[in-house]
Amino acid sequence: MRLAVIFISFTLGLQAQIPRAMSPAPSLNPDATLPAQPIGPNDLLWVSVADCPELTGNFRVSSNGMLALPLLRERISVAGKYPSDVETAIADALVKDEILVRPVVTVSVAEYRSVPVSVLGAVKHPITFQAVGIVTLLDALTKAEGLSADAGPEILVTKPQRAQDGESTGIVQRIPVKGLIDDANPLLNVRLFGGEEIRVPPAGRVYVVGNVKKSGSFPIQDGNDVTVLKVIALSEGLLPYSNKEAYIYRREGGKQNRDEIRVELNRILERKAPDVRLEANDILYIPDNKGRKLAAQTLDRIAGFGTSTASGVLIWH
Repeated sequence: MRLAVIFISFTLGLQAQIPRAMSPAPSLNPDATLPAQPIGPNDLLWVSVADCPELTGNFRVSSNGMLALPLLRERISVAGKYPSDVETAIADALVKDEILVRPVVTVSVAEYRSVPVSVLGAVKHPITFQAVGIVTLLDALTKAEGLSADAGPEILVTKPQRAQDGESTGIVQRIPVKGLIDDANPLLNVRLFGGEEIRVPPAGRVYVVGNVKKSGSFPIQDGNDVTVLKVIALSEGLLPYSNKEAYIYRREGGKQNRDEIRVELNRILERKAPDVRLEANDILYIPDNKGRKLAAQTLDRIAGFGTSTASGVLIWH
């Protein structure tokens, strides 16, 4: 019995003599395994320091890119550094402040907030997300669930740029939808690094009213390649007794009122005159020929009255 007690005491004594720095730090956040990329303001870091529970946990980077840790006298600048660089900086600070002799530091990113990408405009689900890892323009559009039905022919990508005076400016890159999606041009699928704003303007529209089967507005999907004949086809064609002339109402140069442009509709339909191109926000008005319509309605009434008599002969009194 005495031998057993002596053996247990000897074992406990050996465990007490093992340096505590050899024991692994507790893992409070084992899932902090985001891709390593430069750290920025407001990112959340997972810091693990062996034998120092006060320095193990999640710590938020300040808005000016500094990291404040317990026990350390000074803050550490981490903006633009990789996690491995921050590990070295923390270890050096611990030695400098005489807290640990040989610190074992592990740093990973638990949450990125410094690389936001905003997608707005004519998309199905406007969203702001973090550009973690390799992110492209198509990835961003996918996160926004794709373009909406009224999306225009271009995508505007505004990339951040800091001027010499410290003010943030933006460079706008225009990406054609047809080249990016239909033609699958890889050069147009630009990479996003965070801070970009992706805006999809809605397509311009033309308006058709008057003597057509379906009045309404129609989007301009293929740039400015919209003409009078195409819009008439979209409105399901003309009704009977359309006038020989149509009118385009267009506002130019910031004018308050629209200019009236006469169109030789009959000659265009007979292919005796070139088709007329329409611009965004144009109004195409196709009037009816009131004289022809009135004459036809009169003939219809006479024909209907004649067939409604028993003998079909009109008797005048």
